[in-house]
Amino acid sequence: MKNRVLVVDDEQSIVTLLQYNLEQAGFDVITAMDGEEGKQIAEAQSPDIIVLDLMLPKMDGMEVCKQLRQNKIMTPILMLTAKEDEFDKILGLELGADDYMVKPFSPREVIARVKAILRRTQIQTEAGQVSGEETGLLQIGNLKINSDKYEAYFNDNLLELTLKEFELLLYLAQNKGRVMTRDQLLSAVWNYDFAGDTRIVDVHISHLREKVEADTKKPAYIKTIRGLGYKLEEPKGE
Repeated sequence: MKNRVLVVDDEQSIVTLLQYNLEQAGFDVITAMDGEEGKQIAEAQSPDIIVLDLMLPKMDGMEVCKQLRQNKIMTPILMLTAKEDEFDKILGLELGADDYMVKPFSPREVIARVKAILRRTQIQTEAGQVSGEETGLLQIGNLKINSDKYEAYFNDNLLELTLKEFELLLYLAQNKGRVMTRDQLLSAVWNYDFAGDTRIVDVHISHLREKVEADTKKPAYIKTIRGLGYKLEEPKGE
């Protein structure tokens, strides 16, 4: 079965370009020309991935991304924008986008990014279907991570994590007690150079802390090691 891509962009030339190239690459493509329509299609048709423009009529891409995540729709999102403003890039990722590209872009690069995101998503889906003994369990204090099923629990409550958040948490857990530099985390979790911008690591660390720390200002699990990076450790007394 072909993977379905939802392309949301108000520029007809961009939509036509992406639709043609994605279809040539073997994807089914559905399109929307504004944010409200894109959000409705995402909710109703459950695409495998969304290619989402930032500047959209009726509802901008930031708001679309925010509302989908608030509604527990975790479909991977590749965000597109003509802006090169770092604030927009970081904010988009903070709201739950999985990746980010600045226009103008090569259709070939978009396809490569889409395929990379879908490969990771497919691993997650297949892992969740594995039956039998669970061998990928990690427990650190009240945090439990199942790498086979791509699930994480805190105080026995399932955490709502994006794919990148899960991969970052898992990598830290697999290196429990070790200091991981931002460059190491960027290389391990984002397996291509994210424009050399290690701030994306900080954004995702902040997200994780909101979900696993009782007090984000005094984190017990994910520690900042000044001048170096981060480490995950078991809180004392647990």
